[in-house]
Amino acid sequence: MSTPAHKKITLAQIKACADSLGVPLAAMRAVHEVESKGEGFLSTGEPVILFEPHIFYKRLTKKGLLDIRAKVIRERPDLCYPKWKPKSYGAEGIYQHQRLTAASQYHRESALESASWGLGQVMGLNWKDLGYPTLQAFINAQYKDEGAQLDTMCRFIRQNKLIDALKNKDWSAFAYRYNGENYRANNYHGKLAAAFKQFNA
Repeated sequence: MSTPAHKKITLAQIKACADSLGVPLAAMRAVHEVESKGEGFLSTGEPVILFEPHIFYKRLTKKGLLDIRAKVIRERPDLCYPKWKPKSYGAEGIYQHQRLTAASQYHRESALESASWGLGQVMGLNWKDLGYPTLQAFINAQYKDEGAQLDTMCRFIRQNKLIDALKNKDWSAFAYRYNGENYRANNYHGKLAAAFKQFNA
């Protein structure tokens, strides 16, 4: 996993994001580091993503697409199930795009909304709340460069009122709101605390 040079973010861009939110630079760098391991793109140029089958199940259900949901479960049970399962996502990298492509054959919009994207690993289902005019505009931003992905992350932090958690270095509160109720299973709060300590040194 290595972002092509022309899409790489700069420290100045991270600082500008931190300043716009009024949070410490080290806190913003910690989120950047932990959420995507510091990379927003694969070496092949695709954005880093994680396709989440339990979210795909929920999106299809919410849209009333129960026949499609049943078909996916029957034909590709690895792509659609009702509850989050630890260690069930499979390999990182291009494999996640292959899963997304397969899910898109059943319902493209729901599939795109069911992946987390780029540096901030922001779920596609947030596109409207974050001020993007269309889902495609959100996706285009994730493909553009890491700067555009960072903008998405900043929008998400602001929209979800996570600024105080970053200011107060309340990593558990931040991880719970940013990563969901299963954050402890992946030790997101511990990773954020360690990364902040490193960058603040």
